Amino acid sequence: MSSQAPSASLQWDIFCRVIDNFGDIGVCWRLSTDLAARGQRVRLWVDDASALAWLAPQGCPGVQVRAWGGVLAPHDAPTQVLVEAFGCEVAPEFIADSARVSKAAGQEYLWINLEYLSAEGYVERCHRLPSPVRQGAALGGVKWFFYPGFTPATGGLLREPGLLERQARFDGLAWRAARRPGPTAVPDERWISLFCYEPAALPALLAQCARQPTRLLATPGRATAATRAALQDMDKNGLQGTPGKRGQLSISYLDPCPQPAFDEMLWGCDLNLVRGEDSLVRALWAGRPLVWQIYPQHDNAHHDKLHAFLDWLHAPASLRRFHAAWNGLEGAPPLHIPDDDALAEWTGCVQAARTRLLAQDDLVTQILGFVREKR
Repeated sequence: MSSQAPSASLQWDIFCRVIDNFGDIGVCWRLSTDLAARGQRVRLWVDDASALAWLAPQGCPGVQVRAWGGVLAPHDAPTQVLVEAFGCEVAPEFIADSARVSKAAGQEYLWINLEYLSAEGYVERCHRLPSPVRQGAALGGVKWFFYPGFTPATGGLLREPGLLERQARFDGLAWRAARRPGPTAVPDERWISLFCYEPAALPALLAQCARQPTRLLATPGRATAATRAALQDMDKNGLQGTPGKRGQLSISYLDPCPQPAFDEMLWGCDLNLVRGEDSLVRALWAGRPLVWQIYPQHDNAHHDKLHAFLDWLHAPASLRRFHAAWNGLEGAPPLHIPDDDALAEWTGCVQAARTRLLAQDDLVTQILGFVREKR
């Protein structure tokens, strides 16, 4: 890992269009706050900031949230680094205005397209490649592609300084005790976090959890709705119960929470079922067994993306089978919840992957180095 000198404080403009409130804005907020913590000044332009009310209720010093579609005010510092997150296509009006302000200040800004996370081979090939701007106000400029990734030849993953120290101080037993309805722990109870879309295998998972002591933490939104729908299916098949109880399965429906609290949930559970990009990265840092529900694409391009991730992870056969069933891949075997031996194997797999990642520089360290190099 590199030990770079501190970067000069620059003005960053980061653009985010919200497709999934928990994903796009989650990544962009972590990026913004990490940059600010390292002395950078950030304006985050977003078309729907509503999720920040619970995701980051205290805000962050050094980060200003701006409404998508706005332009720089006369007193605003000129853009020095422009980050277009996930190909969101910054409005031409802002590009034109920012180019004008930067030219008047006698400096050009660096334009970075921060891409989606993938373990596929093209990421290493395309990382840090330039793309000449051939039209518009930025004609003649260059947009640089910056790819997050899992290998040293990519841009790395978001990992803020102090994360591992914060995790080391976490008291998992106290965390569970504070969230347990009763005064005493249930022997051998397995805690599972659920952050998902609408997996077809969810009813099978709940039915199997009902046969062994399990506490399921259903996150708000689509995961909670999917869980309630799956329970209705179970009711039709004679497995009736209360909204929070089926056999030995106890279900806690969670409220929206800030990002640090979401991290703690991942640290406190025995198995994390996550979705999208931000929660996958946080589950890797948690070092607990994880299953990733990848964002579905109409042409099934996500299948290759999932297989590439599992190959990088060195996932054992049981974890691959669970992923296939959880993601509804064609020809997937029926879903079987892991026993203790399989869960231990999954733990070793994820922790080995985390060790490999910790040997690499994190994304913000790398992007700061890239900016120093190109400016």
